Order: sequence, then structure tokens, then C-alpha cells
Amino acid sequence: MRILQRAAVASAGAALTTGALAQPAPVAAIKPKVFTNFGVTRTDNYYWLNQPESPEVLAYLNAENAYYDQQMAGTKALQQRLVAEIKGRIKEDDASVPYRDNGYYYYTRFEQGGEYPIYCRKKGSLGAPEEILLNANQLGQGKSYFQLGGWAVSDDNQVLAYSDDVVSRRLYSLRFKNLATGKLYPESIANTGGEAVWAADNKTVFYTKKDTTTLLPYQVYRHTLGTDPQQDALVYEEKDNTFHVGVSRTKSKKYIGIDLASSLSSEYRYLDAGAPAGAFKVLVPREPDHLYEVENMGDKFYIRTNWQAPNYRLVVAPVANPAKAGWQDALPRQPEVFLAGFDLFKDYLVLNERKEGLLQLRAIRWKDKQEQKIAFDEVAYTATIGVNPEFDAPTLRYNYTSLTTPSSVYDYDFATHQRTLRKEQAVLGGFNRADYVTDRVFVKSRDNVMIPMSIVYKKGTQLDGSAPLLQYAYGSYGYSMDPTFSAARLSLLDRGFVYAICNIRGGQEMGRQWFEDGRMLHKMNSFTDFIDCSEYLTKPHAAPGGQRQYSSTAKLFAMGGSAGGLLMGGIVNLRPDLYKGVIAAVPFVDVVTTMSDPSIPLTTGEYDQWGNPADEPYFKYMLSYSPYDNVKAQSYPNLLVTTGLHDSQVQYYEPAKWVAKLRATKTDRNLLLLHTDMAAGHGGASGRFKSIDDTARQFAFMLLVLGLNS
Repeated sequence: MRILQRAAVASAGAALTTGALAQPAPVAAIKPKVFTNFGVTRTDNYYWLNQPESPEVLAYLNAENAYYDQQMAGTKALQQRLVAEIKGRIKEDDASVPYRDNGYYYYTRFEQGGEYPIYCRKKGSLGAPEEILLNANQLGQGKSYFQLGGWAVSDDNQVLAYSDDVVSRRLYSLRFKNLATGKLYPESIANTGGEAVWAADNKTVFYTKKDTTTLLPYQVYRHTLGTDPQQDALVYEEKDNTFHVGVSRTKSKKYIGIDLASSLSSEYRYLDAGAPAGAFKVLVPREPDHLYEVENMGDKFYIRTNWQAPNYRLVVAPVANPAKAGWQDALPRQPEVFLAGFDLFKDYLVLNERKEGLLQLRAIRWKDKQEQKIAFDEVAYTATIGVNPEFDAPTLRYNYTSLTTPSSVYDYDFATHQRTLRKEQAVLGGFNRADYVTDRVFVKSRDNVMIPMSIVYKKGTQLDGSAPLLQYAYGSYGYSMDPTFSAARLSLLDRGFVYAICNIRGGQEMGRQWFEDGRMLHKMNSFTDFIDCSEYLTKPHAAPGGQRQYSSTAKLFAMGGSAGGLLMGGIVNLRPDLYKGVIAAVPFVDVVTTMSDPSIPLTTGEYDQWGNPADEPYFKYMLSYSPYDNVKAQSYPNLLVTTGLHDSQVQYYEPAKWVAKLRATKTDRNLLLLHTDMAAGHGGASGRFKSIDDTARQFAFMLLVLGLNS
């Protein structure tokens, strides 16, 4: 077969880089497919890889895996050590902090050696006998992939609805379990979105169905427990394939919601949970550039909205007439502060706000608007609202973490202002947070915008340019990459690495405009922001106590996944000289071709992110940065590219095509490795221990490139 022909040049380059024995890399067959748009002709030599059932395609992917195994063979012992280190920091018999809901305390726990969590509850008090709702270890036994989706308990606490995925395509099967008898109901509903919402009658469930081609949830059905799902009633179908459909229930339990959202527009439909056969009402019809989300307390709806407030505001409206004309501000506006979320309590309103790139918490007493701010001491941290199902709770459950503080759960007492640590993630193996240092800097971009960056390293690390550094970013969809703790990351920090998170444009760390400035016809800002941060990290700068240089181009690594993999593809085309190595995980690199095909999962829902290439300005702008289309004859850094055969978000053939084109085009002798997980999808391997192998693979690649694999 042509795809199994060998290329001595590529293999010789790998050998020179790693010291490995010469092993020719696979060469993908060239089968030109020509596209012409707006007078521009593109030739895609590897379009044929878009055939997951083809023996030729599978043979090529397996050949790449074999090549990866050969090139990484010298790191086998290192990977085993890394896995042992990372696993050794995990408290295997662990449990979450219980939360109270409807008379029960709910929590998850892990058993020694268990890959998956066990979902449990106790009635009335934590001293009551344990009831096991689901043991995911048993459910996932013998399966190459297993993932639980959503789960929900009926109002009478008697029936559990839950969903699972055994392929990694995020097509969930919905099932029902009698919690008194432990028996499953006979029905199983395939191809759902994963969530299930109970009505107040304890027998009616609302769920979403997905299109099995595009993987978009687009329908809402009503199911009666114990009946044939074929008889389920279709209560809503979304005709606009740029919208995503979800179902939810308000904290008050009074309303069931249909949540309709695109990137820039949303709509909420609601139904009295006590009348599940009724018709859903539209709270506010969708309109361009209006996003909102809804909660209920008493006779009012509380609405987080960006209407007349780019950074969002909170408004209140009567349930009897929630039209926009009657909206009133629930609190004074702060235009410079981004409202990321909120929660409602009987006596307090809690806000999760983002200021200068960091999440903060603020509580406001309803009766007199007295304000309480929860202060945090670290220079970079993440604080988010936790699980708070009950209005009457006297405390706020919140989550806290930083680059040096393990994930922690706190209760904040509204009356006394006291914080109580309920649990901090246990990190075994002698971890001491005082051994590590966090810096937070703002880097001036080429267009004079200040980019936040959070950096962590171990005390004693020389900041004179000699340390290796891993730089991470995402920069898309308005997703914010906040500084959080990673026990696995300690294996890098303890080996002298510095780690940096760059909050580039396209995220939402600095407010809504930060997102706007990194999408559509401004997407190039994401790439140049990352490159500007790389240049900062590899050059000396004045700092307290003297000059500081975090790394050098000889030791700088970059990493990103999915849309962050697009970022990796962009930076290696633009500035390959800056990086020693790059890890692109499940990378979205074939932007023009994917966005031109509405049958590909997620394409239509992302026109507001990248543009629609059916429109000439967006086609040409996309073409200017699409990594696959801009591969050229130049030297590239060492590259590790990963994907999953069943990936539902970024199809496996995007990274496979990219690697094939790079092999045929690049002029360097550096490593280029493709690893395809033949049993997994976008999130990689399932299970808390299986996923460690993926992390060890990435760390070993960097250490190999640095010559530190022994």
C-alpha cells in the first residue's frame, strides 16, 4: 500500500533529534482533491483520510502509532516513572464534600484502584447508612471507554435518571433506576444529549436528542417513566442549526427550562414543573447579540443578560410578565466588571465577578444591600460558586484553587463572615505549597494591549533563561483559562520546569471585549498574543531583586488542545523559531475545509466564532491563518500531535492530515509524532488512572526533546 512507503529523510531527522535508531516515518498517499472558492484554488492531498472505516486509513493511523512507539521507546521507563509519580500523589480512597438536597446528602467517592467514581447519598444526616446510586466501576467494567453523562433524582427521591457513553462520541444513552429496589426500568433512550430533567410528578422526564451526524442536540422530548420511548412526545425542535438545545430546572424546582443558545444569541422557554403536559412559554424571544440566562426565586425571574451591558448585568422581572420592558436592575451596574455568574439565597444574592482577569466573590444582603466581599491573598487564583441547591442555606459553598493551592471547598457563613475549609484535595508524596512560587505579569502586545499571564515554578529554579518552560493557552469561545492546581504538573516543576498560562484574546478573562477581539476577523490576535507572551518569557526583564528571564527559545515548549490546538498550528506556522517543541492535542487545524462542511459535528454552531466561509471575507481571512492551509517549506519545532479515532469535536482526520502534510513539506530534522487513541474521543482516555498515561506521554516527549529522558 502506498501509505506504508517510507521516507528516509523524515526518519533521519528524528534520529538526529533523539538519538533513536533510524526508523522511517509513514508516508501518506497523495490523492489530490481540488477546491475552488472565490477564485482561490486549494489542493488537499490528504482529504481521503476522512474515511474512518477505510482499511487504508486505519492502516495509516496504526503505522503512525507504531512509528510513535518506536521513536518514544527510549522513554518507556521514564513514562513508567512519571505514571508512578503522578498516581502516587493521588489519594485513591477519596470522597467529595457532601451537599444537602431535598433531605439527602449527596457525594461521590473513589475506592482503592477504582478508575471511576461511586455516586452515593445518605438520608437526613451524614451518620445515616450509605446508599449507592451508581457504581461507575461496575458500569464501566470491560469497556474500553466509559463516561457517565448527567444524572438526576426524582422529587420523591425514588428514581434515578442517568446517562452514559461507551464510544466517546458524546451520544448518551438515558436509563432509569428504581432506588428502592436497585432495578433498572426496561427503557433505554439512545442518542441523547446526556441531561435529564424531572417534572414534579415523579414520572415525567424531559431530555434532548442529538442529530447523529452533526452531533447537535436539537430536539426536546417528554418521556413517561415505564413507557416505550418510541411513544415519547416531541415538545420542541430547533430549526436553526447554529443553536444548541438543552434542558434544565430552576433552583426553585418550580420551572423546567429549554435553553437555546448560539455563540451570540439565546432564548429561554419555561414550563411549570407541576404541569408537564403544558406548553412552554418564551421568556424573551431570541435576537441578535443578546445572551441571557435565567433563575427563579418566588414570583420573580433573575436574569443575567448582556442587553445594554457588554459585561453583563443582573436584572429582575415578574414571572407574571417577564418581558424586557419590565426588566429592572437587581443591583447597581459596574460596567468595568464582568458578571460571570450568580446564585440566589433566601437572604443573599451571590455574584461571581471577573476583575483584572481574576474571579471574585461578592455577597449582597437583600434587605439592606449590605455587601460582603470574600478576600483572597494569592496573586493568581480561581474562586467559583459551588453546589448550593437550597435557598435557606446559611452558608455559601464555594471552590478555591490556585497554581500552588490544591482544589479546595469552603463554606462561607453569611452571618459571621467566617470561612470554613471543608476539604482540600489531598496531594500525597510530600507536597508542600511553600516550595512553589506564583508570579502574575501583564505582557504588552504588539498593539499595546496588556495580556495577563500566570506563572508557577519551584523555589530555587534559576530564572536566568536556563529553565525549560511549558506555555499554555486556549483563546477561543470566550472560555477563560484560570490559574488552577495540577498535581500532575508537579512532575514538571520538580524537574526544573516553569509553567505559564497566557490569557490571550479570544477568551473572556478581561471581559466581553476580550472575546470579541479574538474571534471572526480578529482571530489573528490570539496567535500574536501568544507569540508576544513567548517573546516575553524568553527575554530578560527587570524584576525585584534583579533581572529575570523565565526561559529561552532553546527550552520553550507550547501546548494547547482543541481550539487551543488551532493556536498551536498557527504559532508554528508564524514563528517556528521560538519553540523547542509543541504539543497539539486534538487540534482543530483544518479550519476552512471543516467550516465549509455543515455536516461535520459542531460546524454550523461555530459560524459566530470563525465566520462562514460561504462569505468571501471570512473565507479569505480563515484561509490566512488555517494551520493546514499554511504549512510551508520551513523548519518546524519538535511536534507531538494527539487525537482520538472517535473524537466528536475535532474529527481525527484533521490532525492526521496536518501531520501528513507537515511530513511532506517541512525542511527540518525534528521529531514529528502522531498518536491516535483508537478507543477514545475528544477528552482522551476515560478513568482517572488511564488518563495519566496521556499526561506521562506529553511530559516524556518534552523531556526526550531536551535530552532528559534517562
